[in-house]
Amino acid sequence: MRPHLPPEVAYLAVDGAYAKEGFVTGAVELRLHVISKLRCDANLQFLYTGVQKRRGRPRKYAGKVDLGDLSRFTFVETVQPDVDLYTAVVWHVSLKRAIRVAYLVDHRSSTRVRTCLLFSTDVEQDPRQIVQYYKLRFQIEFLFRDAKQFTGLEDCQARDAQKLAFHFNASLTALNLAKLDALQQHSEQVPFVFSMASVKRRLFNQHLLDRFICNLDLEPSQIKSHPNYSNLCNYGIIAA
Repeated sequence: MRPHLPPEVAYLAVDGAYAKEGFVTGAVELRLHVISKLRCDANLQFLYTGVQKRRGRPRKYAGKVDLGDLSRFTFVETVQPDVDLYTAVVWHVSLKRAIRVAYLVDHRSSTRVRTCLLFSTDVEQDPRQIVQYYKLRFQIEFLFRDAKQFTGLEDCQARDAQKLAFHFNASLTALNLAKLDALQQHSEQVPFVFSMASVKRRLFNQHLLDRFICNLDLEPSQIKSHPNYSNLCNYGIIAA
């Protein structure tokens, strides 16, 4: 995999199911640092950084990590109201390596505290960057989800590698063009939210209205200039 990636690619963000010793070790051997998610009961140990004794085996650990006690973690910042980010370099027993953890603590719920434990095999990485890269992973999943559902990513029956590559590129290009068009039309102050289902619904409504106008011999300029025309085009759209 490494020869097919640009040399500047150094991080691999994956699902928590891939946080296994075999996968992580293999990725690191390919010069890729892994960013993933850990279970809340992951077996972690603090690394001992104090003075070693002259005799005997050097002390390596300084106690088991208790996520309920954040006194030994470093507070990074409040990423958003009532959501705090902590970090530490610890030893993961199963992965058999030191990792940098980014621990998010969400106090927004009045009933219970929600947490998320992310990690990176790059112990020098900024914990804010760990959170950012892991969040970007979902954008890739949304891309393939929409391509499968709306632009026929899996509908090609060809077997030739070149034809398959053309089909995949055409499917993903159509999706990216739809997203670009939606972004260019977005002019409100609210954050931009893209939904391919809404794009498909809006285009279908426009086509249906055009069919009504054509078959009923209506004046298109008066209808399309009416304030409610856009409401009819947006009928049935949903958020992503």
